[in-house]
Amino acid sequence: MASAEQQFDEFYTRHYAIVAAQIALYLGDRAEAEDIAQEAFCRAWNRWSQVSSYDNPAGWVHMVAHRLAISRWRRLRTALTHRLRYRTEVVPPPDPGRVDLVSALATLPDAHRRVVVLHYLADLGVDEIAAREGVPVGTVKSWLHRGRTRLATALDQREGASQ
Repeated sequence: MASAEQQFDEFYTRHYAIVAAQIALYLGDRAEAEDIAQEAFCRAWNRWSQVSSYDNPAGWVHMVAHRLAISRWRRLRTALTHRLRYRTEVVPPPDPGRVDLVSALATLPDAHRRVVVLHYLADLGVDEIAAREGVPVGTVKSWLHRGRTRLATALDQREGASQ
């Protein structure tokens, strides 16, 4: 008759790969699954006199491995949730060019600012802007010209002040 150690060695050799593969499919991480399978078999070895008498000792090891995987997944999820909730977010400072542009746009009259933004940032054509604003196309062209001129002047002044 084989000793308990030999019985367990045969049991381990026959079932380890199956348990590890099952947990790997569950977790999607082969290395983590192998660690969990090892832990489940260690627990089986510690109780081998009791586990070996079960009708299905392999079923017991599968169940323990599955519970260990669930427990590990929950711990990782809790840690990730905590990390996301309490991490400090580093927000880069605004681009100086963008700040200057927004400031310069703020100096334009409303109509000029609207057509400049619609034309250059929203990529609308002059005809579309005219229809949207309810003004003739010539008016939109005039507002664009005046807006660009004032915008260039405001940006030049800002650039000269920063030097």
